[in-house]
Amino acid sequence: MSNKELSMRDIICETHIGLERQGPGSAETILKALSFIDNISGGLNIADLGCGTGGPMLFLAQHTKGSITGLDMFPEFIDTLNLNAEKLGLQNRVAGVIGSMEELPFEKEAFDLIWSEGAVDSIGFEKGISHWHGFLKKNGHLAVTCPSWIADEHPREVEQFWIDAGSRLDTIQNYISIMQKTGYSPIAVFVLPETDWTDNYFIPRKAAEKALLEKYAGNEIVAEYIKGDEYEAALYAKYKQFYGYVFYIGKKM
Repeated sequence: MSNKELSMRDIICETHIGLERQGPGSAETILKALSFIDNISGGLNIADLGCGTGGPMLFLAQHTKGSITGLDMFPEFIDTLNLNAEKLGLQNRVAGVIGSMEELPFEKEAFDLIWSEGAVDSIGFEKGISHWHGFLKKNGHLAVTCPSWIADEHPREVEQFWIDAGSRLDTIQNYISIMQKTGYSPIAVFVLPETDWTDNYFIPRKAAEKALLEKYAGNEIVAEYIKGDEYEAALYAKYKQFYGYVFYIGKKM
């Protein structure tokens, strides 16, 4: 692929395809979220929406029973997920499919648990969980992370960054109200720790982007993209007391 052919989509994909995670999170955070889910020792049917290359999903598979279907819009991510599942001997329980979180290609009431880390805000929290509600079985669980305000003060610089990124931040209380309005009983809400951003996402991403800069030396699109990511990391370092990713866990009413 020549420099001139690179699109923003290509850069995003190439940056993230080798990373275990495509957003903030950790094994410890997954286990904490799972502790609020009923019957994880049973044979749950789970969907991971916006699963990326499947790092969290494969960890989920190793700590639950049953089957897990991952969905993502990037075919390259799904190929990587399925390859890694096979390497771990999980191909009989884990499968990735290409698709949209806005139009799920599944049977209604197919899942005991819908899981989604760092993805729902890209289509809108209310729009996402409202659509997904119909794909959960009765008493099924929803577990999603979403960037949220965690303090009363809302710095304008942070607000503008998320608007420019095609998302927006809302308060934890408002997201809880949306859960209730769309048919969920909230069970647990907690803020992801700082290391879920820094150690598990920003640092690995920075290493990947250093290699990308070397590979595409002089490419202005790549340089501008990475500059934006550096700004995101600097913004979080400056304002992390005001916002963060929050895990929202609820049960279908």
